[in-house]
Amino acid sequence: MFRQLSLLFLALSGAIYAHAQQPDKTLWYKQPAQYFEESLVLGNGTQGATVFGGIKSDKIYLNDASLWSGEPVKADMNPEAYKGLPAVRKALKNEDYKTADKLNQKIQGKFSESFAPLGTLFIDFGHGATAQNYYRDLNLSNAVSSLNYDVDGVTYSREYFVSQPDQVMVIRLKSSRKGALSFALKFNSLLKNTVILANNTLKINGYAPVHVEPSYRRVAEPVVFDPAKGTRFTTLYSIKTTEGNIVTTDSTLGLTGGTEALVFVSIATSFNGFDKNPATEGLPNEQIATNRLTKAMAKSYAQLKQAHTADYQRFFNRVSLNLGNSTAPKLPTDERLKRYADGAEDKQLEMLYFNFGRYLLISSSRTPGVPANLQGIWNPYMRPPWSSNYTTNINAQENYWPAELTNLSEMHRPLLTFIGNVAKTGAVTAKTFYGVGGWSVAHNSDIWAMSNPVGDFGSGAPSWANWNMGGAWLSTHLWEYFVFTQDKDYLRQEAYPLMKGAAQFCLEWLVEDKNGKLITSPSTSPENQFIAPDGYKGSTLYGGTADLSMIRECFLQTIQAAKTLNADPDFRAKLEQALARLYPYQVGKAGNLQEWYHDWPDVDPKHRHQSHLFGLYPGHHIRPDQTPELAQACRKTLEIKGDETTGWSKGWRINLWARLWDGNHAYKMYRELLHYVVPDGVKTDYARGGGTYPNLFDAHPPFQIDGNFGGTAAVAEMLLQSSETDTRLLPALPDVWDSGSVSGLRARGGYELSLNWAGNRLTSVTISSKTGGQTKLISGGKTKDVSLKPGEKMVVKW
Repeated sequence: MFRQLSLLFLALSGAIYAHAQQPDKTLWYKQPAQYFEESLVLGNGTQGATVFGGIKSDKIYLNDASLWSGEPVKADMNPEAYKGLPAVRKALKNEDYKTADKLNQKIQGKFSESFAPLGTLFIDFGHGATAQNYYRDLNLSNAVSSLNYDVDGVTYSREYFVSQPDQVMVIRLKSSRKGALSFALKFNSLLKNTVILANNTLKINGYAPVHVEPSYRRVAEPVVFDPAKGTRFTTLYSIKTTEGNIVTTDSTLGLTGGTEALVFVSIATSFNGFDKNPATEGLPNEQIATNRLTKAMAKSYAQLKQAHTADYQRFFNRVSLNLGNSTAPKLPTDERLKRYADGAEDKQLEMLYFNFGRYLLISSSRTPGVPANLQGIWNPYMRPPWSSNYTTNINAQENYWPAELTNLSEMHRPLLTFIGNVAKTGAVTAKTFYGVGGWSVAHNSDIWAMSNPVGDFGSGAPSWANWNMGGAWLSTHLWEYFVFTQDKDYLRQEAYPLMKGAAQFCLEWLVEDKNGKLITSPSTSPENQFIAPDGYKGSTLYGGTADLSMIRECFLQTIQAAKTLNADPDFRAKLEQALARLYPYQVGKAGNLQEWYHDWPDVDPKHRHQSHLFGLYPGHHIRPDQTPELAQACRKTLEIKGDETTGWSKGWRINLWARLWDGNHAYKMYRELLHYVVPDGVKTDYARGGGTYPNLFDAHPPFQIDGNFGGTAAVAEMLLQSSETDTRLLPALPDVWDSGSVSGLRARGGYELSLNWAGNRLTSVTISSKTGGQTKLISGGKTKDVSLKPGEKMVVKW
């Protein structure tokens, strides 16, 4: 009878776990992960862990945000590249675009380095491989992953988290029967390494390659190791238990006959800054890892978990979203996605995706000078897709779209400090590749702040390799940080000098067209191509709309920054004069916003990039109320492109539709962003284009984290948009979100707001400001002027 009751309890346990969770803050599954895109990711902003939750053997991919291939870049790698510019411009003046493309390839440098996989931790268990009542989850409310399952009448459980305060990963393992817990730890890495077992600690020292070629390049030696070069790493593993026996071999560390144990994972690298040789000027990685492990092991599990939870929740709990009642059943996350893809209602899933994006940013972006990359901080591949680098023609910036609006300003700082780094190499790039002052960044960068146009000195296609507006785009993040925080000291000391440098590059890069208007030449539009009148499919032209849009935004913000600081009147006047002379936007014969100087067709009218719409989003100088003709042209462009595109591009287009104040279309695309995509190796009809993998990772495909961040930002943009003078509440609220609330969103001007709505109309807003100020609240055709003193909070009924 007792055994029957025990089995009944075990059978019910999985259902109990599922119903105890918050559906808008929990990812959960009834089986272990088989593929990377089914795993659950953890991170403290530097160290990342990808947990598969296996039964007989668990697998955990490990990463460190600072572990990359390479070493400090030689920014003057092509010192006379700029001398090729006159020939490119001459070809363009003669409308010889084929020759211009070929000549533009001479203005290229090396490829970026790659984000490296540290290695894989395996936990092999002493019990059978067949389990009942399997359950695993990731709780976004405390950044802890857990799992439970039963084998031969014993319940086994694990909890995992990566602590920022203690800088270690902690895993707690338990069995319900005394003495039933037995396991062994082992480590494997694609990097060069040695394994040593000493004092019941598994110690691995290794180093990253000095160079890794992008995965799309076919070369004889794509991965190059040099024992005297490259970033060093140390990872340590130790077990803490009060019972059972610690057992070892020459390469494994384990426990037999235990009931509860803690596994500690400590990681450190020698990376010491973008301009320091990690092999000869690096940090003492082994000493750092050892100190972290020693301090963490002296604490109890309760102390470690409490510190981790408190640190994480001070960021995550700032924002709360409620999109109204949902009738969706409580299903595992993968099953919810499939059901949602069939058109079912699931507001909790829509909230979960928003919350997951904020979770990912907290978990991947807390390392100064090292922003989240294309895969955040989670990568198992030696040659990851697109080198898992910083792609600055959209992707690196999209990672940070939700940072200020969703109250995670601290997570923005790694990108902002990185901009300071890349401005230094970018000044050399501006001089040697373009023959001008200021600083610039091209299509790709990496941890070494590489800024040159890529292409291996002439083999890259100009459509992506030669684009050079990354500095202008990145500089807008500096101004965004200021307008949300109102930190004038930051603006004066850090942001404005960098903004001025980006604007200086643009100012000197501009040339006159035949009518005296200022344009860029040569110019490209990220990764897109035009069809010239003679049928040539080209990339290099003059006066591309994307270039001029980013320059406009850069000039407008730099002018405003100078005014705010009451500084640089002469330079400000130069920018104002140049701004007035920029070649204006053009509306094409189809009613679209022209992407090219001439009204030429695209090679691919539905191309995933929409860089020429930058002024609408993420820029601010195209608005439906202030520039209606241009806003309508943007709408027509989006209609021509259609809605089917890659994951990150969907994220961008949702934000664009939100800025057009079309909530229903934005919501339509948000649903499509959550379109279920099967993980690698599985074939079903769901796998069509971009969308979302079972673990909620964005599918480009393959996985790119930017789509997650774009989607999270888009939800916030649908609910709140702001400028330095006005704040729009529910500007793109879809009909289906007819009632709800959100608290903790931030607006430009230094405000924090909470909104309540019902019947698709705003009912009340609470607004506060640490610095004080005035803004105009706008919603539903009504406006209210609000003036706040520093620290004041005000409730406004609508």
